[in-house]
Amino acid sequence: MDAALREAGLSRTAVRSLGTLDARAAEPGIAGAATVLGVPVRGFAAEELAAVSVPHPSALPLAATGTASVAEAAALLAAGTEPGAGAVPGAGVGVVPGACGPEASVARARAVLLVPKRKTRRVTCALAASVPVRSHEDAPGARLLPRTHGYIAGEPGSPPTIPTPHTTAAMDMHTHTDAHDLRHHGDAEVRDDKLIDLAVNVRTDTPPEWLRRRIADSLTGLAAYPDDRVARAAVAERHDLPPNRVLLTAGAAEAFVLLARALPARRPVVVHPQFTEPEAALRDAGHAVDRVLLREEDGFRLDPVAVPEDADLVVIGNPTNPTSVLHPAASIAALARPGRTLVVDEAFMDAVPGERESLAGRTDVPGLVVLRSLTKTWGLAGLRIGYVLAAPATIAELERAQPLWPVSSPALVAAEACMSRAALAEAEHAAHRIGVERAHLLAGLAEFDEVRTVAGAEGPFVLVRIDGADAVRERLRSLGFAARRGDTFPGLDRNWLRLAVRDRATTNRFLQALDQALLMGG
Repeated sequence: MDAALREAGLSRTAVRSLGTLDARAAEPGIAGAATVLGVPVRGFAAEELAAVSVPHPSALPLAATGTASVAEAAALLAAGTEPGAGAVPGAGVGVVPGACGPEASVARARAVLLVPKRKTRRVTCALAASVPVRSHEDAPGARLLPRTHGYIAGEPGSPPTIPTPHTTAAMDMHTHTDAHDLRHHGDAEVRDDKLIDLAVNVRTDTPPEWLRRRIADSLTGLAAYPDDRVARAAVAERHDLPPNRVLLTAGAAEAFVLLARALPARRPVVVHPQFTEPEAALRDAGHAVDRVLLREEDGFRLDPVAVPEDADLVVIGNPTNPTSVLHPAASIAALARPGRTLVVDEAFMDAVPGERESLAGRTDVPGLVVLRSLTKTWGLAGLRIGYVLAAPATIAELERAQPLWPVSSPALVAAEACMSRAALAEAEHAAHRIGVERAHLLAGLAEFDEVRTVAGAEGPFVLVRIDGADAVRERLRSLGFAARRGDTFPGLDRNWLRLAVRDRATTNRFLQALDQALLMGG
């Protein structure tokens, strides 16, 4: 409960009550927690909990209690019946934190989930709050709760409502309440600390010396404005495309901003878990974003039929960050429709030997937009260089949204250099080496009963699940290693970590540290 409250920026003094299944209300752990907090326990009948639509349903509690999540259902029930307050229930425990506005002026309240269910070995805890709704006024916080497919949280000008579920046969599609920090990235894990970096997916010992020399030599021409024609032609030749199908950008991240601002979209859909910048850019541009959440039990694999037919912009990564899943090109191409823009983020495709399953260079897929980055393989995160491959009309729209001279001359020189035959051969060799080192990392992780890895990793990173991974991550930091937290990715929670593939010696030291970190947790 303390962890859920901290995540929501609340303290124990904000708690109003615990909520749970009535059959568990007298359990010593729950009663004891209520005594410590000085709040009552509120028990709800199984049929009451079952009537509440929960954002994160699970089969196990459904079979045991008749509700797909005791924690979230009890949280929403408790918050919804406590005007001016919020709620946090667990797998037997629920809590209500403090007022969202002056109680005297509250006419009615609706419940919204602040922190989705958080699991430990003994308890599941969720945090909900009641949002007061006043006559002729927007509900406080309504603009903070974005609309997503399936569960509708408040839109501007209307009060938030208790969500109504919508699921597909293959995967869940539901709302979020900004529990995921979409602007958190791996570099934040290593900034200001001298740690061995397994949080950032940039290849180590890069850029290579020959590339550094090419970039350094370009500095003599900084007095001239950048001219991208040679670099654009080099990228086009590399993918066997005409130059008018190529746009150079200040990293792939700029491309997501251009897409969000330049292309009309009534119903954009982002397939998660994946890199969070596409959704962040769409939201910043004023779009209401729908999510398709791939599920762990499906290996985070794409089922094309799960994407709504009326989606007119779909974003997916391949191989996907952070799951490291490489989706078949045919499955992704099956998402294409007339009138739909299909954005495929291939930032890590050059780390896949032979770039199999790539759609770069395809001109037969309607509405296809492929994004590439030179950051990861070549170590150019600080230089910012990437590119977009799309139909000429789409490229023209994106180019109109760019500022003048968006890519620096050194970055253009780097792009041209990385398209050479020698550079492509070096990248292919590096991709094979990553595969060998990834296999070594996965073999080491398989020795731990507490660690579960996502199968079939094909990128320069792996995704692992560990109960209490957030605490393990902190212990790893104390041992000198930085791992990427997983809970900022929609579809994942605090029990996930992403680990970059490193050389064998570094991996061996990390595995020893992981063993210590797990032992430190008891």
